[in-house]
Amino acid sequence: MGQKTVRFSDLSGQLIMHDDALARIVVQEHPELIDGPVEIEALTDEAEAIEQAALRVAVVDLYLPDDVEPRRIVMEADAFDKLATENPMDQLLIAARPVRRSPRTPVNGSSRGERLDYSTLEHAGKPHKGKVTDAEKQLVRDHLDEINQRLAGQGIRTISLADADHIERYGLQASVRDRTAELDFDLEEEDSAVEDSAVEDSAVEVGDSVVEDRAVAAG
Repeated sequence: MGQKTVRFSDLSGQLIMHDDALARIVVQEHPELIDGPVEIEALTDEAEAIEQAALRVAVVDLYLPDDVEPRRIVMEADAFDKLATENPMDQLLIAARPVRRSPRTPVNGSSRGERLDYSTLEHAGKPHKGKVTDAEKQLVRDHLDEINQRLAGQGIRTISLADADHIERYGLQASVRDRTAELDFDLEEEDSAVEDSAVEDSAVEVGDSVVEDRAVAAG
């Protein structure tokens, strides 16, 4: 007996009866998307509704003085057009110069077209878009102090065990537990040392008292 695969729309949960009613949707960017593009399945009617609801958008990269990497902004094209108050946006874009390459060497030491290998000690831990590989996570976990020292020397943000996003991004939960355990142990040792010191002081006081009592009795 043959088997029939039953498909349901990831969007609505409706049954997809035929392959010609199936649409594949790849989500490239979304505020809740963390590890890169994903794909879902939906009815063709649902996919066509997405196309009809599409907005005219402008995608711009902002290069601010203190940023290591540009900030990508997606906004409605009409809202972007209103920013041009001296001349209309279409004229501004026609007259604008083509994108030029920056003469400055980026902080991470690479050119814009060069693809860095973040699974090496040289680049692991640097801010970058896309998924953090298991190899990079392992390097960060095994060499956190060394990597943070390199990042600080390059003027790049360091990886903090107090930052929930950093902990999640690099899988540092075990490192946090270890550091917490070390801190607790140090505090216990400090408390124990204080208690021992107090006991010693008490013993000295008792000893001095005994000596004084014996001196009085002898007198």
